Amino acid sequence: MAGEHRALRERVHGLEQESDAVLAQLRDAEKEVAGFSRERAGLLERMGERAERLTAARGEFPDVGARRTYLLDVAGRVEALAGAEVALQVAWARVDEQRAVVLEVLGAAGFSSIDTALAAGRVDVGALERRLGDAAAREAGVRRVLDDPELACVDASVRVEVGAAADAYSVARVDIETAVAAARVARQRVVDVGELASRLRDAWAEMRPALAAFEELSELTDVVNGRGQNARKMSLRAYVLAARLEEVAVAATARLQKMSDGRFSFVHTDVAGPRGTRGGLGLDVLDAYSGNTRSAKTLSGGETFLASLALALGLADVVASETGGALLDTLFVDEGFGMLDADTLDEVMDTLDELRAGGRVVGLVSHVEELRHRIPARLRVHKSRTGSRVELIA
Repeated sequence: MAGEHRALRERVHGLEQESDAVLAQLRDAEKEVAGFSRERAGLLERMGERAERLTAARGEFPDVGARRTYLLDVAGRVEALAGAEVALQVAWARVDEQRAVVLEVLGAAGFSSIDTALAAGRVDVGALERRLGDAAAREAGVRRVLDDPELACVDASVRVEVGAAADAYSVARVDIETAVAAARVARQRVVDVGELASRLRDAWAEMRPALAAFEELSELTDVVNGRGQNARKMSLRAYVLAARLEEVAVAATARLQKMSDGRFSFVHTDVAGPRGTRGGLGLDVLDAYSGNTRSAKTLSGGETFLASLALALGLADVVASETGGALLDTLFVDEGFGMLDADTLDEVMDTLDELRAGGRVVGLVSHVEELRHRIPARLRVHKSRTGSRVELIA
């Protein structure tokens, strides 16, 4: 009986050890299940946030690709505008060259400007031709008189005073030659001005398509730069930044709602500022208590600290999503805790604890005494007359 009793005791002892081992395995399994549950919840939350960011990034377009195509098309138009501006400058340079050539030709012809040459081209050539015809008729009449047979009986030895007539003839001959030269110069000037006018019209015709393209692209430039028909007065750069700011606002809202117990949310606004300031990069705050949207400038000191911290975390989330999941591993928060009440401080610390539990290094700079009991590892700075020293408290 004693041997049987001893065997039973040993068996019971072995069963107890086996039970303890099974219980230890059960506890480990429960811890594993709890860890998987938290990980699953975190993944579901991240999936929801990314779905919201995708919806915000898509905007009014059917998908993000369509929005990207639209922005690339606008960028292409801007590049075309730059090319058109260069072509316009080249065309104006050609016009200046043609104008210089015209002025050089007119200067060689004795004209000081294009208007002077055009005025000279309007000389009455018909009147000059009529004067030449009259002079030729008078010359023919004089010759007929000299050829008259009745003059044959005139004594050639008789001296006749023809000085006055000779002088008049010389003057008339000079006038005729001057008129003929003037007519010749006027005809040449008319031809030259006609050629220059034709070249000028060709140059304007060649420039007309470039000017039309320049006007169209100039209007597009005004729209891109927030002028002209751009009703929101928002530039393309501000529009792209506003789209990214919307993503940051969505990510930051999830953080801010958690830290403010669901009270505050960020609202992106594209309303223009005072005195004609362009809009597109503004953030307002939706207060769930009143249901009204108000300016972020109306937040108190503690609320401003919460909003700033939420924006920093939201920006980190957006950067992580844009870089293939690469996280900003280290975060430093400098002061601001002294403006928080106890409940809000708990919410903020819970958020920072979640970040630390997720593998991030969170550093806090603060003089709040209560934080000493909530931070496991601290660096305390002691000041003295001879300098400062750092004490590690673990």
